[in-house]
Amino acid sequence: QVQLVESGGGSVQAGGSLRLSCAASGRVSGYAMGWFRQAPGKEREFVATTSQSGGTTSYADSVKGRFTISRDNAKNTVYLQMNSLKPEDTAVYYCGADREYGRSARQPRYWGQGTQVTVSS
Repeated sequence: QVQLVESGGGSVQAGGSLRLSCAASGRVSGYAMGWFRQAPGKEREFVATTSQSGGTTSYADSVKGRFTISRDNAKNTVYLQMNSLKPEDTAVYYCGADREYGRSARQPRYWGQGTQVTVSS
């Protein structure tokens, strides 16, 4: 089990950057970690995920080339570097964790409370 807390959200103009952090209360080395987002009136969608070691990553087509997921297991933290932000990226971003890589990209067992990202045009 693990508890997750996201931070780093905020407001930024289109083309800007933000770096989200997801800090875990426990060690995350045994968990694949993912980022998801939910825009107003829309379903939660997958953004990116990284395997337990960080050696494998996956991105949604909409963010590939702009977002980078990374992790620092020594700090029990996963990051989402978001560059070239677009208004369409506006959403609440959630961190998720699961011991299975596949589930980490779909329905992780553990979730953070979310952090708001707003991108203005």
